[in-house]
Amino acid sequence: MTTLAHDTPRANRRTPTTTGLAFALVSAVAFGLSGALARPLLDAGWTPGAVVLVRIALGALVVVPFGVRALHGRWSLLRENAGLITIYGVLAVAGAQFGYFSAVAHMQVGPALLIEYTAPAAVVVWFWLRHGQRPGPVTLGGAALCALGLVLVLDLFSGADLSVVGVLWALAAMVGCATYFIINGDDSTGLPPMALAAGGLVVGSVVLGVLGLVGLMPMRATDVDVAYAGVTVAWWVPMIGLGLVTAAIAYTTGIAAARRLGSRLASFVALSEVVAGVLWAWLLLDQLPAPVQLLGGVLILAGVVGVKLGERDVAAVEPEIKV
Repeated sequence: MTTLAHDTPRANRRTPTTTGLAFALVSAVAFGLSGALARPLLDAGWTPGAVVLVRIALGALVVVPFGVRALHGRWSLLRENAGLITIYGVLAVAGAQFGYFSAVAHMQVGPALLIEYTAPAAVVVWFWLRHGQRPGPVTLGGAALCALGLVLVLDLFSGADLSVVGVLWALAAMVGCATYFIINGDDSTGLPPMALAAGGLVVGSVVLGVLGLVGLMPMRATDVDVAYAGVTVAWWVPMIGLGLVTAAIAYTTGIAAARRLGSRLASFVALSEVVAGVLWAWLLLDQLPAPVQLLGGVLILAGVVGVKLGERDVAAVEPEIKV
């Protein structure tokens, strides 16, 4: 299996950074929609495990044909990267999902999200320790702004009781999330983004299905109609949205973004998912964000700009690293 490549942005990136930023924002907006789409289903009796399994399985059905086409018959790429695809599916897809929903079962959603979204910091530490890419002051400042913005967006100042078990599960979700960004940014394997997304979604679906079969992840579904912004729809309508938008589109554009931006910058841009989640909840569930949450969104965007500037400085001063 190819080792994980370094993350220094290179001058020979095949596409402009603006394209990478666009892919990253599309991915964040798509991922952010998942909570608003899933909430009425959960209220109607669906378990989180059932929602996640159907979401990932539908995403796999959509992406697999494109993944096969992207390979152009180069099946050896799958054999050579079988271990990487397995790690991606187990940790980045199934692990992140299972860890997050297990955390929510023991603690409030806000703190669980905040812990999971320390993943960008974990990505920076990984490349610092693994490849000696020490973050500069501009990057650290941008990261600090993002952290403060997350606290405001999640509105944690009201206080929340933390469960040790919940925190451990949230940290497990963070590991899965960090793995997602690190593997996404590795373009040294020759594996097309569509093929990686397809393989990861298939492996993730199998793992989640096994967890359901052995009873570690409860599975229950209903056929009750659900409502969004005062409009009642059949249960399968949001499920199609979850599979097509929040899985297929979100994962494929996320990989495309990381290939162009690098793992570190892509992970920080992905923090806008939290802002997107708040806005989607406002539009679909009439959950109006508080002014402090809007301020947090502005700080996250400012932090992303800081990290982007810091990445440019890294690219200018750091030599190529062989792995």
